[in-house]
This record gives sequence, structure tokens and C-alpha cells, in this order.
Amino acid sequence: MSTSTPHLSPEARANLPKHVAVIMDGNGRWAKKRGLPRVEGHRQGAESVRTLVRAAGEVGIRYLSLYAFSVENWNRPKDEVDTLMKYLARYLKNEIGELDRNNVRLEAIGQIWRLPEFVQEQLRKTKAALAKNNGLTLILCLSYGGRTEIVDAVREIAALAKAGGIDPAEINERIVAEHLYTRHWPDPDLLIRTSGELRVSNFLLWQISYAEFVVTETLWPEFRKPQLYAALEEYTRRHRRFGKL
Repeated sequence: MSTSTPHLSPEARANLPKHVAVIMDGNGRWAKKRGLPRVEGHRQGAESVRTLVRAAGEVGIRYLSLYAFSVENWNRPKDEVDTLMKYLARYLKNEIGELDRNNVRLEAIGQIWRLPEFVQEQLRKTKAALAKNNGLTLILCLSYGGRTEIVDAVREIAALAKAGGIDPAEINERIVAEHLYTRHWPDPDLLIRTSGELRVSNFLLWQISYAEFVVTETLWPEFRKPQLYAALEEYTRRHRRFGKL
């Protein structure tokens, strides 16, 4: 990883994505390469989160969505899941000062009710402590799955239709979007995936329909400002047509 001071071109600064989403992958492989327990990869990955949030806010990105824990992750060994939950609660508590100094507002989406109560409690406290901030909005995707989100939206719309609140013939993309977890924020413009894997892993399936994808071979615990800047430079070179010429 380069030790030189990273630089973002004027072109990239003038064409920043409003919303960046990140699939943070490679913690386990990072640890395995070093003969360390998988949880050490997750611990080091928290440093990457801190760096990315700070760097994204500095350049003026408005929304940053991080795929922190998927619904599929509940199927991992219980010891690993328990450790991840403790790390999550610790991060939410210890980062309040850092996030507040950087004017970061915190949001969370997913099946939050499935998280341990001590995590839910800390999440509520951290969100409340940062609620006044109006800089970068950090959206943690916790116990999240794209298909689950769409199913939940369909259930809400079906219940509304059953109650006579909407004619099924009037259901369109706008109405579906209004019932997604992300209804308060714009769709991602840029999706970054670390570790070189070429899949979306059930992440924001509806919302990334026209996002630009940047895949980096960098494992998540090694992702820092240079890798973010490289992704933003690549985004600047893209011509977003949205299906048009």
C-alpha cells in the first residue's frame, strides 16, 4: 500500500458521487494470510471504517452505506457472530466522539430487531448523540439483505392494497421505492467492493440498478484513503447513460 499522500484530481472533486455504497469484504482472508483468527480481520476492518468515513466526509460525499452484517452472516459460527456483535457495540460507543467531530449523522437499516439487545441499545444511543449533525450520513446495513428488504416492501404494499389504501394497478417503481428501508435517501451512485470478488452479495439489489461498480483487489482491512480516491477517480471516468445513448 502506498505511503505517499493521496491526491484527488479537480475533475474527481467536481464530479463526486452523492452516495457511495461499500461491500466490505476480505476480513477473514486478511487474517488467514497472517495466521491470525478471523476476528482479528474484523477488528482491523474497523480501522478501515474509521478512515473511510473520515475521508468521505472530507471530500464532500453526502451518503455512505456500509454492508456491515448481512442476514446470511447469522449462519456463521456462533462464537464469531458473538464476537462481531461485541465489536459492533464497542465501535458504536467508542466512535461517537470521532463521528461527532466530523459532523457525521448515523442511520441503520436491516432487520435491526434481530441484533442483540445490547447492540440495539447502543445503536439508539449513538444515533441520538449524532442526530443534530448535518454532514455525511453514515448508513450501517446491519442484519441486512436486499431480497428481505424487497419482501418487506411487498408485504407493506400488499397490506395497504388489502386495506383499500391503494389500487394494485397504480403500483409503480416510485411506490415500491417509498416502502424500501432506504426511502429517505438517494440511490447509490457508486458501489465499491473490496477483495476482488465479482458479485453483489444480496446488497441493495433495487437501489444499485444504475450504480457504477468499482471492484478492488484490496482486502477490506487494508482499504484506506488511496483506495477510496482511486475508486472516485474511476467513477469520474465513467459516462453514466441510465439506459440512454
